[in-house]
Amino acid sequence: MKKMRRSERIVDLTRQFLENPHTLIPLTYFAECYQAAKSSISEDIVIVNEMFQSEGIGELVTSAGAAGGVKYIPAISIKEAKESMIKICQELSNNERLLPGGYLYMLDIIGTPKWLKTIGRMFASIFAKEEIDVIVTVETKGIPIAHATASYLNVPVLVANKDSKVTEGSVVTINYISGSTKRIQTMSLAKRALREGANVLIIDDFMKAGGTIKGMINLLQEFNAQIKGIGVFVEVDGAQEKLVEDYISLARLTEVDEKEKNIKVELGNYFKEG
Repeated sequence: MKKMRRSERIVDLTRQFLENPHTLIPLTYFAECYQAAKSSISEDIVIVNEMFQSEGIGELVTSAGAAGGVKYIPAISIKEAKESMIKICQELSNNERLLPGGYLYMLDIIGTPKWLKTIGRMFASIFAKEEIDVIVTVETKGIPIAHATASYLNVPVLVANKDSKVTEGSVVTINYISGSTKRIQTMSLAKRALREGANVLIIDDFMKAGGTIKGMINLLQEFNAQIKGIGVFVEVDGAQEKLVEDYISLARLTEVDEKEKNIKVELGNYFKEG
């Protein structure tokens, strides 16, 4: 790469960090890339870090030593997250979104890049301090949210299927009871998809009683996986006992009247605790 002016370096440094979250990049790489002294690069990194923190988009973490470098940790401020989720909750509170069984129509929210990126950034910020190896979700609507979160954590996504597929090879399959319908269902994951003892973040789009998430936990136990966190986009608030306790929700469906078609969506437990 040709030698750059300082302003150009700072712009390109910003680009590289944003494109490679949670990736340790050695100072020597930048020094060779920009044909500049490490001391100059370090000064540039301080400027970029100050901008990241002032804008609430994360921080740069520096580690010393021969194997050291700089890592960008994406984040979102509580203020920005709350403002965004209030808007999403207002959208979700539209009575026309109510589906049979007390479910919500959310595909347009999940399918809007702006909202999807914001949701993924929220989950990535919440679980940023955990050593996540992989994100696990179940087909189908949780997949976009899982991938949005993975893009900020820089980890792969695994999808637990309700029906095993020939292309997956040998699979591990478990039966679980759906918390809302009380029906016995199956869930499977390819044996070669997840290494033994991996650190896993579970992401799901909607939770009533938590039967599906409980099923994912049981499935992951077959791999001796370590559950480092559970993130739920929308949970249903009510008298029904949850099958999982330790989870973070971004929104909460607090009022459902199928007869009158009245629904109300409020902020989830993440904001209540924050």
